[in-house]
Amino acid sequence: MDKKAYKKELERLQIELVKLQRHIIKHDLKILIIFEGRDAAGKDGTIKRITEHLSPRETRVVALGKPSDREQSSWYFQRYAAHLPSEQEMVLFNRSWYNRAGVERVMGFCTDTEYESFMGAVLPFEHLLVKSGIQLFKYYLDISKPEQIERLEDRRRNPLKTWKISPIDAVAIEKWEDYSAARNEMLARTHNPVTPWHVARADNKKLTRLNVIRHIMANVDCPDKDEHRAHPDPEIIFEYDEKHLKSGAISM
Repeated sequence: MDKKAYKKELERLQIELVKLQRHIIKHDLKILIIFEGRDAAGKDGTIKRITEHLSPRETRVVALGKPSDREQSSWYFQRYAAHLPSEQEMVLFNRSWYNRAGVERVMGFCTDTEYESFMGAVLPFEHLLVKSGIQLFKYYLDISKPEQIERLEDRRRNPLKTWKISPIDAVAIEKWEDYSAARNEMLARTHNPVTPWHVARADNKKLTRLNVIRHIMANVDCPDKDEHRAHPDPEIIFEYDEKHLKSGAISM
């Protein structure tokens, strides 16, 4: 997709998102969207395109940093629960409680006991959110190893992107296999019919952004939406299944 065609389609989809937000406000809906993925998978850019023209009063982006000493001694989900959506709100998490199944697991920032405690608690926690009226979307943005290497190198070269560089980036490639194993276990153990995982192939940023928006539109009931535009490409975004690991649809 060339730049001109991308911008034209993005504008059309963002208009549909504005319609969707009006519907969310009118009907007191609560929308929670989680974005996970490797470093440089495109979470920031995807979130920016979703929220770019939405009302900031009813749209919040949550990107939590390192937990404080108090937060580390609290119930694990407590600092995330403080940011959950109220009625009429859409909240987007740029990384979420699944940090424990990804970065913390790979980097040794949590113990095996803490990890297993999280794995046992996360689905009951999410199901409770759904029962409370929150519509929860979970997206894993998946990129290939060559693409991650290129994007991380671009961060180092581009002075406008240096703010994105973190100590975790330095070992992202070195621990590629460890992150793959952690991701595979996370998806296998936390994918379920109530709060399923959807994987977005993210090597092409433009297609990823467009199809995530289309997927959100397709799964929030809004009578004003353009049904023609609410059809994500199944080659770009699809519900997790172990077969996708075997077929290579998910990068290994």
